[in-house]
Amino acid sequence: MTAFSQGATPVTPTRTTGVTAYGLSEEARSLHWLLTDLVEEVPGVRSVAVVSSDGLLLLSSTPDQPGAGGVGGAAEGPRGSTADLATIVAGLGSLTSGAAALMDGGPVKQTMVAMAGGGLFVMTISDGSLLGVHTAPDCDMGVVAYHMALFVGRAGHVLTPELRRELRQSVEAAG
Repeated sequence: MTAFSQGATPVTPTRTTGVTAYGLSEEARSLHWLLTDLVEEVPGVRSVAVVSSDGLLLLSSTPDQPGAGGVGGAAEGPRGSTADLATIVAGLGSLTSGAAALMDGGPVKQTMVAMAGGGLFVMTISDGSLLGVHTAPDCDMGVVAYHMALFVGRAGHVLTPELRRELRQSVEAAG
């Protein structure tokens, strides 16, 4: 469960909803805290994944990614694992970006898919990474979108290439 990466400073273990994050930088721990806050504070959120612009899972809310990669606490994600949610988010992000390019619509800011059994929201983070949120069908879409925008606003400026590398390495070490 120890996830040391280049540039990560060894720190005292911190608790994040049942997960201990060892050796993560202050920025990485801050993103874990923001994600935990999103999951715990927004009713109806089932699972959350942050995916890099190249489709790699950086951070998740579901406990099937033990160690520093997951923050626990979510009820249930899509059938399968957090990797499935990450794949769906990356694919949907790519599809909507392609559609926007064909339509000269500019960059995609947010995508929402409403299903009988829930919802899927995808929001672009400033560096091209994506925030994906899977919700229950009875969630308040406005509240979800608002909290996602807060996460994106707070995370966008700290999600540097170095931090993305650190988060990816922590997910790989946990798997």
